[in-house]
Amino acid sequence: MVEENKRRKISDMAEDPDSDEEPGEVIESAPPLRVGEERVFNSTGLKKKLLRRGVGFETPECGDEPTVHYVGTLLDGTTFISTRDKGEPFTFKIGQDQVCSGFDQAVLTMKKGEIALFTLPPQLGFGAAGTDGVPPNSFIYFEVELISWITVVDVCKDGGILKRVVKKGEQTGQPGDLDEVKVRYVVTLLDGVTVAESPNEGVEFYLKDGHFCMALPKAIKTMTREEKADLIVQPQYAFGGGVTTLPNGCSPIPPDSALRVALELLSFKPVVDVTNDLKVVKKILKEGEGALTANEGASVIIRYRAMLENGTVFEKKGYDGETSLSFITDEEQVIAGLDRAVATMKKGEKATLTIGHEYGYGSKEVMCDLAVIPPFSTLVYEVEVIDFEKEKAPWEMANHERIEEAGKKKEEGNVLFKNGKYQRAAKKYDKAVDYVSEEGLLGDDVQKLVKSLRVSCWLNGAACSLKLNDYQEAIKLCSKQVLDVEFYNVKALYRRAQAYMKTYDLQLAELDIKKALEADPQSREVKSIQTTLKQLQAESNKRDLKLYTNMFARMAKDCSLGTTKRPKLEKVDKDQRDGIMEMELEKVDSEMAVDSSS
Repeated sequence: MVEENKRRKISDMAEDPDSDEEPGEVIESAPPLRVGEERVFNSTGLKKKLLRRGVGFETPECGDEPTVHYVGTLLDGTTFISTRDKGEPFTFKIGQDQVCSGFDQAVLTMKKGEIALFTLPPQLGFGAAGTDGVPPNSFIYFEVELISWITVVDVCKDGGILKRVVKKGEQTGQPGDLDEVKVRYVVTLLDGVTVAESPNEGVEFYLKDGHFCMALPKAIKTMTREEKADLIVQPQYAFGGGVTTLPNGCSPIPPDSALRVALELLSFKPVVDVTNDLKVVKKILKEGEGALTANEGASVIIRYRAMLENGTVFEKKGYDGETSLSFITDEEQVIAGLDRAVATMKKGEKATLTIGHEYGYGSKEVMCDLAVIPPFSTLVYEVEVIDFEKEKAPWEMANHERIEEAGKKKEEGNVLFKNGKYQRAAKKYDKAVDYVSEEGLLGDDVQKLVKSLRVSCWLNGAACSLKLNDYQEAIKLCSKQVLDVEFYNVKALYRRAQAYMKTYDLQLAELDIKKALEADPQSREVKSIQTTLKQLQAESNKRDLKLYTNMFARMAKDCSLGTTKRPKLEKVDKDQRDGIMEMELEKVDSEMAVDSSS
């Protein structure tokens, strides 16, 4: 009984075994341990009995620095080590086997505040050698309380930048390469001499531009808002060889010096590359509400100040008594850069937009309310989304509303197509199809109308793809959409044949033309591209004949000379072939235009 009491010094503080289970602990898909339950933890024979639940769901990782109280005993209850007796907890680094390997493995399974009793076989304890108070080949107990731990991150996975998390930040994500950060730091040599220090209010910079030394942005990208960390930076991520003198009057940095950096991420402003080419960039000044954005088709109300790079304001809306601006996104009602950026914004969001001339007013000089915009100007907008209303989703509509909206989108697409705006027209046709998907539309008459509308939109979408030189998409729309529904649809066969001719699949084009003429022998458009196809085939045959004639002539000559040179193939004049086909297809392209019927 005395020995049992010795072994369970810490367990006197444990909760009742019948209390709730430990939340979140899952070992090899087994249910979480309940207080008082014991389980073999892995194939090495480590055994764990939960005495008191921890808090949260996180556990330490290899490299972290936990602080624990622990009592080590033999199976007969003899204590061989105890931090309780010493009156102070023990801090160590996981992975260095400072106690023994099984001790590290045990702590890796624990949560903050947890108390557990571990049974270690000899191979996880002190093995055949034993240690002070532990005979060779002994099973041992460790009763451990995990008080806390400091997370240690090997930032570059090479030991060059080690980050010890002193204070955890907000769980709101980490900054990215484009983001603007505000940090406070003190940099010292390992002997404690200060070599650099930021102002107390912090310093702002864009991560992509770097600051002080290369280690700083690399470490900051692993941090969250208000996180504090200590960095140990090796010379290759600091200043390397050579003496470095900094302009702030602090001590110079000797060659090959490691640095210690006390770093705090005060805040950061997310920066978004809206167009993926850095020509429309959004810096978020204030996060918006919820998760919805004012994307395609939303009716938005915004206020903004628009200025040139030099700060000259050329337009204001919603400020100083001005009316706010209302528009529908993706309808070309404002400049492209503003349109695309606002489509990514939430209600209440404030942002600064930097818009290159490609998405602004281009090469034109434009007279605005307050100033003239010179050609090729980069524009800066300070924008706030006051409110927006998204388009109704198909599932929010009755059947007749969906059909009506699909017809409307299709007509909008037709207008855009006629105006040469093929990309936007294709989007309209896609939206129209979304409104008349199969689900929920019942009745034979309705289904017949819906089928006709879908097929018409797919065909018009294929026409857009041909105009945009996206031949594979045209083939896909004709094949997997229309011809799966209507095997002998003449327009689908015609457009797919056009796409095959553009990709030089002349045999497949010939098959489609034959099928189309079987369905409609009088079609002028199909007969016209049949003529073009025959010309292309004739040109191809001439080239092949010339190619093989020259090849065999050279082979015969080489044989007569006793040489074995490889025949040199003539290069096909692809540009010439493209030119012929482009001319002929343009003749018939307008004859089978987009379908304006419903």
